Amino acid sequence: MQKSGSSSVLGPGGLDLSQAFFKPVQNTAPPSPTKRQTKISVIGTGNVGMAIAQTILTQDLADELALVDAIPDKLRGEMLDLQHAAAFLPRTNIRASVDYSVTVGSDLCIITAGARQNPGESRLSLLQRNVSLFSKIIPPLAKHSPHAILMVVSNPVDVLTYVAWKLSGFPVNRVIGTGTNLDSSRFRFLIADHLDVNAQDVQAYIVGEHGDSSVALWSSISVGGVPILSFLEKQQIAYEKETLEKIHKEVINSAYEVISLKNYTSWAIGYSAASLARSILRDQRKIHPVSVLAKGFYGIDGGDVFLSLPAQLGRGGVLGVTNIHLNEEEAQRLRDSAKAILEVQSQLGL
Repeated sequence: MQKSGSSSVLGPGGLDLSQAFFKPVQNTAPPSPTKRQTKISVIGTGNVGMAIAQTILTQDLADELALVDAIPDKLRGEMLDLQHAAAFLPRTNIRASVDYSVTVGSDLCIITAGARQNPGESRLSLLQRNVSLFSKIIPPLAKHSPHAILMVVSNPVDVLTYVAWKLSGFPVNRVIGTGTNLDSSRFRFLIADHLDVNAQDVQAYIVGEHGDSSVALWSSISVGGVPILSFLEKQQIAYEKETLEKIHKEVINSAYEVISLKNYTSWAIGYSAASLARSILRDQRKIHPVSVLAKGFYGIDGGDVFLSLPAQLGRGGVLGVTNIHLNEEEAQRLRDSAKAILEVQSQLGL
């Protein structure tokens, strides 16, 4: 495999051209032992995996990027295609292999491999096709990068994040799923579009399952720091719950719509995963709604279940779960979402 821009070039007679090209600096000291490089591995080079890889490269999030896939020709083609863009990108060492040893020493492993979701197919129906695949992916990742953070993108993401946690043996703070991070972005966009404001000024979360039982936290939405529902009540402006539910339904259906139009989703999840990678690897301590072990939060009990809650992310992975206010209806819907995931999970026998 070719290193991107760092391999030495031998000229006639075995002369190392890099030594001829650069004059050595005298009295040098070795690099600081505290200096370290950042390595991200992406497992699966389908449309989602490559959108994530491309976004990671353009946003300069890693010094080394490792790609793994089961199809060697496709994998090498993707690696070469990215390497050929080296002159237009921040310098990143790009490597690829069907062997998981290429991922050794990763800081973050992003798992996108899985069966593609078919038009009209629910995320939970993908489960059995993906669990057996994860049993081949997660153990070698954990072996080669025992201190890494695992980020699961493959659907159904909540159950597969649980599967990754069980198979890796990692502490719970180092296993997350992308969950409703993208759903919440879609939610913010739709609210902003409805109110004709900038989506970055909208604070709003979708929590629970990344799927049909997700929960829109209407009671905590704010625009420019102003809580929306309490503002409307104080101004005696009527709003219909049906309008709110319609926006939430659009969030749920938006992925299905994209899939029906172009057969897959890629760009939005690429940006979503890259935003999580940035928060983690740069220790930004930002709050993202991601799939985490939810047991003990918001009255969720009855078993180990992963679902999305607003969590603070940093170099240690999940640093904490935000104690956001939920009204009773939202709390009950969240518990119902947990039960729906647990019901499916109980069939796995893990």
